[in-house]
Formats: sequence, structure tokens, C-alpha cells
Amino acid sequence: MQNYISTTLQKQRVYFKAGHTLSLSLRKDLLRQLDKALHHYEQQLTEALWTDLHKSYEEAYLTELSIVYGEIRNHLKHMRKWAKPERKCSPIAIMPASSKVITEPLGNTLIIAPWNYPVQLLLNPLVGAISAGCTAFLKPSPYVPHVSAVLTEMIRATFRPEQVAIVEGNREVNKMLLAERWDLIFFTGSPSLGKMVMEAAAKHLTPVVLELGGKSPCIIDQSADLKVAAKRVAWGKALNAGQTCIAPDYLMIHEDVKDKFLKLLVKEWKHLLTKDPKKAKHFVRIVSDKALDRLISYLPNSQSPIANGHIYYGGTYDKATRYLSPTILTDVSPDAPVMQEEIFGPIFPVLTFKEIDKVISFVTKREKPLALYYFGTNGEYVLRHTSSGGACINDVIMHIVNHDVPFGGVGNSGMGSYHGRDSFLAFSHRRSVVSTPTWVDMPFRYMPYKLFNLIKKMV
Repeated sequence: MQNYISTTLQKQRVYFKAGHTLSLSLRKDLLRQLDKALHHYEQQLTEALWTDLHKSYEEAYLTELSIVYGEIRNHLKHMRKWAKPERKCSPIAIMPASSKVITEPLGNTLIIAPWNYPVQLLLNPLVGAISAGCTAFLKPSPYVPHVSAVLTEMIRATFRPEQVAIVEGNREVNKMLLAERWDLIFFTGSPSLGKMVMEAAAKHLTPVVLELGGKSPCIIDQSADLKVAAKRVAWGKALNAGQTCIAPDYLMIHEDVKDKFLKLLVKEWKHLLTKDPKKAKHFVRIVSDKALDRLISYLPNSQSPIANGHIYYGGTYDKATRYLSPTILTDVSPDAPVMQEEIFGPIFPVLTFKEIDKVISFVTKREKPLALYYFGTNGEYVLRHTSSGGACINDVIMHIVNHDVPFGGVGNSGMGSYHGRDSFLAFSHRRSVVSTPTWVDMPFRYMPYKLFNLIKKMV
């Protein structure tokens, strides 16, 4: 495997250095090939997503395929404009020089994707890599073996290995990949694995884009439209069974509306998933036995009856099918295990508040989350006094849909951003260029600085 990785990467280096990827026409052709391949393999991919995650066709299309299709269309439409040199004003001190910024591809890139949205989170960064003029080496997740197998077949049938390569495997393969020297590593996954990626990248001073996660708060204020909030929050938490990096992780509810909101939330879940979510077509399963065991450990039990609170709703599971129902936990201690790390499942711990400043204090004392959600009329105040990768006011999840805004984390939730033009820039180097004519050569910049007093006024 190591030999295959090293040999293929060397082919990509030769291909890139030969300047093949500088052609915008080639980049567009490769994106069209990807679009065509995705349509061709659409049924196989959606069937594999059902097999690995119990993800319905509708949810697979909306949260995986449609996002990639949209990203491809966006890059095909705007790539030429993004690649065009940007003219910049030149200060009087360097006149008559002209200034510009050009974008050039970083080179040979590595993209490592997670299991929760295995198609979208592998192919969306690939769109950016191709658009910017880079080669790409892809590593899908081993936790969704059927999806990874289809993706591998698709990529190898679509691209030459010197353009885009792919390799399957576990963490040992990750180590082999990370031992190589890349021009950019794009990683999506947990903060703990992100640190390992960054450590490996540091050996070669390789730039990284890290799309991580965190405990994204969902704040329900006294002024919120509770019916709308309950509907949107129920959907956001049920989506992919909470296995979404920007899923609302925990609820902070004004104590005056707590009871009403929780009743509405349960009502919406029953509407979305029926009274028995286990039989619901659109409710995803937990990815592995290990992941399910971790989630079960968050439920109140004889060993930990108090810390994780009480089960208000749900709390049922079936290990044989890796099913865990949407669950609400009340009376949760801020120090409870369920409040210490990203849940990544359909469990909702609930905390209450009286004053919004107490919420702000609670959120800001913790690691910066990937997303923050606020329902109410005081959203701008909350945004001004908190920090997160992204945010929604009176909604959840939807900030990921807009191709014209960046998606990325901050602090422990990641670094760098992508989507749309930001994807193009993530895989590019912005190069500053100053062009100075030779028909005139201003003497004031040269030693012994006889015109120093004039220079001071100019600079």
C-alpha cells in the first residue's frame, strides 16, 4: 500500500509540474466528468448509503448528492472569474508600477473524509481542488464500506490517477498518507484526529484545512416563535440521527418556555418520524456498535443516575440494528459526561436560563463551536458577544446551503473554510505581483537617501 501511495503521488507531482492543470478548459472538463460520473453512480451511491447508514434516498439526495451537484455548477459558472487576476491600486511611492494578485494552484493535495456524509464531504472538497487546478488524493472512511467501495470504483473509472487518485483503508492507511509530503491536507473529522493531522503536516510545513466539530449550542429565548423553532430544531437534530458536525448539540431554553417548547419538540419528532422512529424510513442508524455504546453511556443509569439528568422523552435503543431513538434529557448538570464532548447522535441535553448574558457566559467559557443557533429577537446581541464557525438566527443547519458564504470552524472547531469561491481559494495561493516599467527609475529609493525628507512624506 505504501508503495502504491508513493508511486501514485509521484505521478501526480510530475503531472502537476508539467503544467497540465493550469488549463481552465481542462479543469472544467474534469468537473463535467465528475458531474457525469455522479449521475451515473447515483443509484449505487444511494443504495450504499442505505446499506451503511439506513439513509433514505430522499435524505441521501438532499444532504449529499444535491450539494455536490450544486457545488459543481457553481464552480463551472464562476471559475473563470475567480481565476482572473485582480488589479490593485498602487501607492504613489511605487509609481508608475502596477499591482495585481494572481491565484495559482497549491499543487498535490490530500483529502480525508469522514463517514457521516461520506459522499458530500469527500467530493465537495474535490470540486475545489479541481477548480483551483490541483491534483487530489482521496481517502474515504472505512466505517461506511459500501459507500467507500462505490466511490473508489467511480473515481477510478472517471479520472486518471495522476489527476485524482483514491485509496481505501483504516487508520494505518491514514498514517501512510500523512507520512508523505503534500501541498495541502484537507481533513474533515473530530478535533482529536485533526490534531494528529496537524502534527503530521507540521513536519513538512504543509498547510491544512481542518473541518472539525464541537458542541454547537441551540438557544431558545423567551421571545422565540416556539412552533417554528420546535419544527426546525426537531428536523436539525433528527437529520442523520444527529450525526452531523453542525447538528444542534445541546439546548439552552429560557425557563419560562421550557415546558411548552419540549412538548412541541416531541410533537414535531412524532410528526417527522412517526410515533415509532424505529419504523421510520427517514431515520438514520448509528454508524457502529462502538458509537452506539458511547451514546448509550450518556443515558441515565444505575451507575450515573443524576449527572446526565433524567429521560424526558425517548431513551430506547436496539443494539442489533444500531437504533437509538430521539432522546431528551432534562435536569442535566453542566459537568455531566454528556456535556463534555460532541454527542454526535440523537440525544438532546437540556439546560435552562433566566438571563441571556448567562447563556453567553456559558458558551464563551467553552471551546468555540462549529455552529451556534439562536431563536428569538436578540440574535444580533448574541452574535456580537460569542464566536462560532457559523451561525443561524431562527434556524439550524441551513447556513451550509449557501455557496456564497464560507463554511468552516474557528479555534477547536477547525481552521480554514470552503464552499463556492472559498473552496477555490482554499486550494490556491494568492500571489502578489508588482510590475515596474524601466522607462523611468526614481532615484529617491536608493542609498544614500538624499531625498529622505521627501520619502518620509510619501510613505
